[in-house]
Amino acid sequence: MAIFKTLLVIVQVLSALGVIGLVLLQHGKGADVGAAFGSGASGSLFGASGSANFLSRTTAVLAGLFFACTLGLTLLGNYKPQASLGVMGAAQQSQPASASAAAASVPAGASSASAAPAVPK
Repeated sequence: MAIFKTLLVIVQVLSALGVIGLVLLQHGKGADVGAAFGSGASGSLFGASGSANFLSRTTAVLAGLFFACTLGLTLLGNYKPQASLGVMGAAQQSQPASASAAAASVPAGASSASAAPAVPK
């Protein structure tokens, strides 16, 4: 289980860094970091608007992955496995339960009558 948690943390950190990088690369309304790398050029690898669609979709996928990893880590963090007592532990648990059931079947008046008698003054 610890290996799975570690893997989820690594994927979450990488997806967070990817989202940060992709958001900074996207073309905005003002001067941004994406303009410095030529994301607005029409002669790019993805065409005139292809890079915007690619960056937007990749950002959405990484954000979804980040969200899923966060939910998974939350569920794993709240998971508390039951301590196994084994075969003998199950037998030991059943004995006190039967003893407490027998004590509960004794009437309340009988237990006060068996107490030490009051000494008159």
